[in-house]
Amino acid sequence: MRNEKKKKAPTLHYFNEDPLIPLNRLHILLCATAIAALLHRHLFSILSSPTPISSSLLLLSDVLLSFMWAVTQSFRWRPIHRGEHPETLALAVPDPLLPNLDVFICTADPSKEPPICVASAALSALAFDYPSDKLSVFVSDDGCSDLTLFAFMEAARFARHWLPFCKEMCVLERCPETFFNSTDDPRSDEIKLLYQRMKKKIESVMEKGQVSDDLFISEEDRAIFKKWKNFTRSNHPAVIQVLLQSSRDMDIMGNPLPNLVYVSREKSSTSFHHFKAGALNALLRVSGVMSNAPVILTMDCDMHCNDPGAPRRAMCYFLDPELSPKLAYVQFPQRFPGVNKNDIYGGEIKRLYQINPRGMDGLKGPNYVGTGCFHSRRSFYGPPSSPPSLLNDLNEQTSDTPLSSEAILRKAHEVASCKYEDGTKWGSTIGMRYGSMSEDYHTGYRLHCEGWESVFCDPERPAFFCKIPITLNDVLSQNKRWCLGVLEVFFSKHSPMIFGVRKVSFLMGLCYSYDGFWTSWCIPILIYGLLPQLALTNQIPLFPKVSDPWFYLYAYLFLSAYCQDLIDFLASKGTFNRWWSDQRMWLIRGITSYPFGATQFALKQIGIPAPGFNVTSKIMPDEVSKRYKDGIFEFGIVSPFFVSLGTVAIINMFSLIIGMANAVRKERSFDEMFVQLFLSAFVVVNSWPIYEAMFLRKDGGRIPRRVTGISILLAGILYSISYFLFLVY
Repeated sequence: MRNEKKKKAPTLHYFNEDPLIPLNRLHILLCATAIAALLHRHLFSILSSPTPISSSLLLLSDVLLSFMWAVTQSFRWRPIHRGEHPETLALAVPDPLLPNLDVFICTADPSKEPPICVASAALSALAFDYPSDKLSVFVSDDGCSDLTLFAFMEAARFARHWLPFCKEMCVLERCPETFFNSTDDPRSDEIKLLYQRMKKKIESVMEKGQVSDDLFISEEDRAIFKKWKNFTRSNHPAVIQVLLQSSRDMDIMGNPLPNLVYVSREKSSTSFHHFKAGALNALLRVSGVMSNAPVILTMDCDMHCNDPGAPRRAMCYFLDPELSPKLAYVQFPQRFPGVNKNDIYGGEIKRLYQINPRGMDGLKGPNYVGTGCFHSRRSFYGPPSSPPSLLNDLNEQTSDTPLSSEAILRKAHEVASCKYEDGTKWGSTIGMRYGSMSEDYHTGYRLHCEGWESVFCDPERPAFFCKIPITLNDVLSQNKRWCLGVLEVFFSKHSPMIFGVRKVSFLMGLCYSYDGFWTSWCIPILIYGLLPQLALTNQIPLFPKVSDPWFYLYAYLFLSAYCQDLIDFLASKGTFNRWWSDQRMWLIRGITSYPFGATQFALKQIGIPAPGFNVTSKIMPDEVSKRYKDGIFEFGIVSPFFVSLGTVAIINMFSLIIGMANAVRKERSFDEMFVQLFLSAFVVVNSWPIYEAMFLRKDGGRIPRRVTGISILLAGILYSISYFLFLVY
């Protein structure tokens, strides 16, 4: 744990321990005792059980649930809440002494990530409440699209009007699209018209699929786009274009503009490009040559700034002389204003983005979640004890050299080449770490292993807003990709369970192991979602009667786990309805993305290649968006995820019907089968959107009939197999 001292005098930042810590630790003791009693009962009753296989499977489930519960308690050991004093920073550190800041924004496919949205993200960063001559925005276009470059050229022209407008009007929402959708102030009419013209131009280019000659303002612009002849996404040279240069370009009020640089690293079909991690490393080197700011902000292309003062909040930590020598990054939480009322897909993911980071912050700091994170450039080049000379050797930019000078651009193109990393430590001990599709999780974990620390900054006003996928298939596919990525780290030589507990700390190793064990949730969820229900259909009791004292142990463990999760959720400003959606999505992931992610990882280990990184589409038809806004689940396609969901839902529905009928006929007492009836009913209640999409809905988002038919067939097969097995035993 960090040895941070609280001071009474005003400082740049402060922290307070969570008041629930004593109750959390008492709960840990009580639950641990109850779990020990449950496992003791399992072990001594399994030999006398009439169904030893079922009892063994339930034991396995309870062991895994107990282990995951124990790992989760590392987040509850010492959660803390932080705050900053940016007003004190303004008095202590005048603007000329603030460190330079580089902003990295990555995009990869203009057909899925609309350039107007990416440009808006960049404009919100350019408009930070930060000295313009100390701010540089670098955009990585891994699709090497002339359409994306055109969008940023237009955004650079619009920035000359937008930045002074934001300062004059004290605008907080500095993403143009968001601002214009939220205000009717007549003073914004003129600049809104400029924005609409820019947007129309960009969208027109997207519709045509090319940049026509009549859109060029100068011969210089025309010359830039001639570079795209015979380019493909996977084969093209490096393209680096300085669109705004602080020492040269001014806004309409005569003030210098921040730097804006378009970067598309070189790609070749003969070189592996390491997806987003490779793009970020290219930006790290290019920016090192061009601006070399000591602090770097990484942003997703579907993200925008909601608080222009966010960089100053981060600097409250980076400029603390006691904290900064070992501070790798300051992580802001992801917030999602676009979620519908009840957040039906659990898109806020509060445990990942708010609850768990607060728990890790009381240890060595939160994990890196890929966006909304301010990094110390030095942390990418070695441990805190590494000499500063290493960083100086790699980055040669000097403050008085223009970004667009021939020497700087030549060097920048060199470090953006696809062969530059060959024979170097890039991706292993330098820069973003390779070897996992979850490059953020991997990099943050490795930085902690090297001795770096981090900070979780969660101000009252959300600093950044992100977009979320609004179809169930996209949500589950994204989750599967995350599962695959963390498994690649967990089963590497740097496994958090072995390497991490030694290199960071025992509790931090458990925190990172929690993510590594994500996919193991599928085992108890599938067993508890199928086995008791199939046994109920065959009138086989698996749990204690309600009149048995052991029943109350099961009830206590179930209620205490769910109540504690609810308390965590509500303490993070959630609502009951959103918590219910969140726990439902946990169950859904347990029978879809978790087992499919684990299977894909296993196949990859035996040489069967897995699909590459798929960009989640940010463009959705209007009817899909409307259904999401109305809180209606979106299925609509044939997917193995939905077959799995349909099969489990149908088995639980029929087991509940048959079980209730048997209880009414008193073939088995209600007291004896209560737990299995409850589990079936619990799954049925959670599965209502699935039944609705299978049998009641007629819209385009319903579950296809083919999926429904396959699910019914599989449910029938499982019923037949279970009947035979229970008959034998």
